[in-house]
Amino acid sequence: MTEIAAPTQLALSRIVAERQAKGRVPGVVGAVARGGSLVWSHGAGSADLDNPGVPPTADSQFLIASQSKTLTAVAIMALRDEGKLSLDDTVDQLIPDSKHEGITVRQMLSHASGMQREPVGDVWDLMKFPSRDELVPGWNAAERIGKPHDRFHYSNLVFSLLGEIVARLDGRSWYESVKARILDPLEMRRTTVGMDGGPAQTGYYVPPFSDVPVREPLLDIGAMDACGGLASTAEDLAKWAMFVADPVDEVLSKDTLEEMCQVQIMADVDRWQLAFGLGFMLLRRGDRLFVGHDGGMPGHITSTFVDRFSGTAGIALFGSTSAPAPSALATDLIIKVLEDDPLPPEAWVPGTSVPEELSGVLGTWFTEGSPFVFSVEQGVLQAKSPTAAEYQSPAVFERISENVYRTIRGRETGELLTITRDPAGHPTKLHWATYLCTRNPLAFAEIKPD
Repeated sequence: MTEIAAPTQLALSRIVAERQAKGRVPGVVGAVARGGSLVWSHGAGSADLDNPGVPPTADSQFLIASQSKTLTAVAIMALRDEGKLSLDDTVDQLIPDSKHEGITVRQMLSHASGMQREPVGDVWDLMKFPSRDELVPGWNAAERIGKPHDRFHYSNLVFSLLGEIVARLDGRSWYESVKARILDPLEMRRTTVGMDGGPAQTGYYVPPFSDVPVREPLLDIGAMDACGGLASTAEDLAKWAMFVADPVDEVLSKDTLEEMCQVQIMADVDRWQLAFGLGFMLLRRGDRLFVGHDGGMPGHITSTFVDRFSGTAGIALFGSTSAPAPSALATDLIIKVLEDDPLPPEAWVPGTSVPEELSGVLGTWFTEGSPFVFSVEQGVLQAKSPTAAEYQSPAVFERISENVYRTIRGRETGELLTITRDPAGHPTKLHWATYLCTRNPLAFAEIKPD
């Protein structure tokens, strides 16, 4: 059962209502998804102050702004998987008219390129944004203000260029590519460039010294759509979040999504609570790690985060320029559900057989003086230290050839495990990432070469 218990729903609604009241936000939607779908949502305040007291709903569009970057990143990684680019390709290889050299796709996805934050021309002052024809010339005029990988520096300009790379490699506009590759397969029908004319939250700014909101304009940000041009709903973002939790191969493989969630650079160098992967924010709260992104446009501050371990997502949509931290609300909703109404553990399913070649390998082996337990689950070899924390996943192996396995997940991913046998075929020792594994603990001084 994925439904949320009534007392927890009441508590979630209270969290949203309190955030709306204390933050003085005209309209708010909070939502939770798990088990593959939206399971709860609540609107507070007013979707439009011309019709006060009618709150926004899970079907109300908000500008999701920089959350658009995560879709751009997935499109880039899909093109990578198709062999159309590599993460080590540089902008000038993919966009020959670029005058900036040596900036890699990986640096761009992780905000580690050192390029300036915005297009030239004070775009957020003049509210004049580059067209596609103006984007690359403006990129060429922009400054590389830092060294690559020296420190995190967020850049809307860089993600706008990633959108141009998508368009050039895919032979269609950035939005057409994202729609065909992501939105249509996931049935995200109300995720569009700008508002689609359906139910929507009006964006406001609430001044600090009065309680009279000012209606904010809807902007056309032109060639910057890939970094922040999308609008969406809680219903659609729930579908997106459930994809992030459990990808479908039609859009992107599980392994590639996992790759995107690996830390590339630390954004919060003081407390190490925020890092960036490949297009995703990686936010730590206590022992939990959340994957997602914030977004901010005039009148709209939003956030979607996912606890991938439990498959639970929180969505926060604020109709105000000066809203409380949206990631705090999104993750507060997740934490409340995980603490008060977690899903029951999946039933254990017994295996059917143990591969014959592994029968003598199972059990405890010692390496560097420490034990590792090798076991089989559903016919697959795995290993884990008995002192490892419960949340730590075991190393998982894939058979390459007789007596040779590759570590495909967990500790020593990518390294080989080889089995040495006596003339009767019984395993006598293992080598894992070249380290000797023996049945009895040995000091390095006790290891005798063959």
